[in-house]
Amino acid sequence: MNTTRLEAFSDGVIAILITIMVLELKVPHGTTLEALQPQLPVFLTYLLSFIYVGIYWNNHHHLFHAVDQVSSGILWSNLHLLFWLSLIPFATGWMGENHFAALPTAVYGCVLLACAVAYRILVVVICRDPEAGSKLARALGGDLKGKLSIVGYVIGIGTAFIHQAISDVMYVAVAAMWFIPDQRIAKHVATEK
Repeated sequence: MNTTRLEAFSDGVIAILITIMVLELKVPHGTTLEALQPQLPVFLTYLLSFIYVGIYWNNHHHLFHAVDQVSSGILWSNLHLLFWLSLIPFATGWMGENHFAALPTAVYGCVLLACAVAYRILVVVICRDPEAGSKLARALGGDLKGKLSIVGYVIGIGTAFIHQAISDVMYVAVAAMWFIPDQRIAKHVATEK
């Protein structure tokens, strides 16, 4: 089967996730800048999570640009990724509402770690698929960025109980590393055409 339904479903889920996250932003009672101040942690967490969801959406698009056919293994791996992505609004809300407290910050990192592992599993399943994987495997090589992301999340989770600002810096650093979409896939697919 081609990738059309998988991509459409994934796009729909991601759009819903962004909608759920924005609904967590509460309208302040008051008309001054001081009325916005209690919402700042919630907004900053929303902003970071919006960037993360955007990064996954963008890289998912590039990933499936290199795939012509999907197998049941690819479908299930994609659903596995969407499951973990669907927990981002919960982790976002909990961390923001609790002003980056240690446990919510660690749980946020665990959700990001699970998303990264699920994305890595999806990539591996695609690369091992005889129909879909050869172009992608050649394009990605050793996937250093993916491995560094996982290390960054583990450090972020561990440091949440020492000083959550270190965790937040790690989460922002990993997002910054992925902010520009993974061009290896697009470049490699273009050279093979």
